[in-house]
Amino acid sequence: MTGSDTGPAAAHATRERRAVVVGGGIAGATAALRLADAGVPTTLLESRPRLGGLAFSFRRNSPAGPLTVDNGQHVHLRCCTAYTWFLQRIGGVGLAPLQRRLDVPVLDAAGARPLLSRLRRNCLPVPMHLAASLATYRHLTPAERGRAARAALAMDALDPADPALDDVDFGTWLRAQGQSDRAISALWDLVGTATLNARAPHASLGLAATVFRTGLLSAPGAADIGISRVPLGHLHDTLARGALRAAGVNVLTQTRVRAVAATPGGGWTVSAGDGRGTAAEHYADAVVLAVPQREAHGLLPEGALPSPERLLQIGTAPILNLHVVYDRRVLRRPFFAALGSPVQWVFDRTGPSGLGGGQYLAVSQSAAHGEIDRSVAALRERYLPELARLLPAARTARVVDFFVTRERTATFDPRPGVGRLRPASRTAAPGVCLAGAWTDTGWPATMEGAVRSGMTAAREALTVMGRRYDNDQVPGTTREGGGMISADTDGMSGRRRRTTPQDSPTAAPRSAVPARTAPNAEETP
Repeated sequence: MTGSDTGPAAAHATRERRAVVVGGGIAGATAALRLADAGVPTTLLESRPRLGGLAFSFRRNSPAGPLTVDNGQHVHLRCCTAYTWFLQRIGGVGLAPLQRRLDVPVLDAAGARPLLSRLRRNCLPVPMHLAASLATYRHLTPAERGRAARAALAMDALDPADPALDDVDFGTWLRAQGQSDRAISALWDLVGTATLNARAPHASLGLAATVFRTGLLSAPGAADIGISRVPLGHLHDTLARGALRAAGVNVLTQTRVRAVAATPGGGWTVSAGDGRGTAAEHYADAVVLAVPQREAHGLLPEGALPSPERLLQIGTAPILNLHVVYDRRVLRRPFFAALGSPVQWVFDRTGPSGLGGGQYLAVSQSAAHGEIDRSVAALRERYLPELARLLPAARTARVVDFFVTRERTATFDPRPGVGRLRPASRTAAPGVCLAGAWTDTGWPATMEGAVRSGMTAAREALTVMGRRYDNDQVPGTTREGGGMISADTDGMSGRRRRTTPQDSPTAAPRSAVPARTAPNAEETP
């Protein structure tokens, strides 16, 4: 028998308290950091050769030259205070700056010529911070804008923690608020599909209320967008691994956990094996299972949950990412959203990819159930003309590379009723805790939800071990009336008292592209 941790007899003789975290995604890394920071010897086991879960990067030998590619586009908002803490803890907060103020270019390609409008905020208190933008939003009629404003006020009156909201679909509620098909697609789904990974008719009203109340109705700066200037792997693998090791965490990658079993006399034995076929057993007083729900179901000790089959009833939803490298610059801004086109969101990833010349765009397609299995050739035929329709400069640019990344199980499915399936972190097995964005965080499947789940799991594990833990809440992670407190970045509170932000506003990143620009690039967003 081999293993890196003390055997059960020795551990109990010295009353040393140990923890094992299974899974090296954002949730697992968070839990391990919090446990180690509390003085608990911690081992993190990850089956992949890297950390980061589904927010990772890889190298591609492209016709355009070597590229560092993010598997999918991930952003965060200023209200994501737990994820901001995570970035600070690993030393990466300056690498994922936030906009000074929310500003989203929205391009509608439905007409003869693409029509550009913007969703942006000012520094007025909530809800006036978005009033001017909504009043001039060209993709809705004046009547639709008025009804949208009234729906926003009705949304602010909802309590996301009300279980009844979880049984209602967001689309039905929007219809009851007088929202037209156009208003739903041009406003509510524009935000909701990207954050929930579902369109309004297929999303829980409770989760939608969390998104819109927290992001748009909690504080003027809550929805300011943050985008990483570096590959995601640098944040969630390189920096996270460095922070974990500096904290004393024993990080073992390429190590797959086979079983979690009770140890005679107390504690748990975590049986694992590496890629070379070497078996090991790790003894711990607390085990955090920070893995997807199906994998957690297979590892949970008997009796840990009253209805473990519910984990298997939590569905998944796909995200499709299209990657296009042009021989010249075709987009002037860091990102834009699209209407009247199958294209949803487009991001300039030239700088982080290391591209030597031209421009690299990432097209992020959420809730991609109908296209996740389409061939690369079919996707290329469908989306390149759409990009040319949206970006006139792309019509004369040469496509140097086109490839696709697919995450068929990118997030949990936020359908109505999912709330009753999502488990709490603590289980009936003493010391065994669950973590992951799919657990009962109150949030949809986001990096913010992942960090929150890791924090909760670490707190529960420390409680079971009788260890003290930092009781200071990460700003914004407490719930009041079912809503989430978020930072007011302008120093002006909305209608509720807000906490002070941990970071100062930072300008959105500029694109790192060579000087060669298509003649009509000034027509692009």
